[in-house]
Amino acid sequence: MKKWAMLTGLMLCSLSAQAKGDAKAGEEKAVMCVACHGATGKVSVPLYPNLAGQNAEYLAHALQAYKKGERSGGQAEIMKAYVSGLSDSDIDNLAAYYASQKP
Repeated sequence: MKKWAMLTGLMLCSLSAQAKGDAKAGEEKAVMCVACHGATGKVSVPLYPNLAGQNAEYLAHALQAYKKGERSGGQAEIMKAYVSGLSDSDIDNLAAYYASQKP
């Protein structure tokens, strides 16, 4: 019974994390991400992370951190340039889109 309750809780958290943005609108914005993250968030170059199937809240938080300059190293400056013009809604939509993709 304990495992069932934990599984149910995880599923509910996952659904709520995906429900904040509009995946269809995010798909339109994702055009700018394709070069590094692939057409559906699956990369062919291991230098970049796969985004497909990631938790939407995590993705939104990461994009906000890039936008605010709170992430450094690696590709942070490139990411900051890409996300600097995105609204909070755009970020939520991108996160919803990539979260909805099959890993």
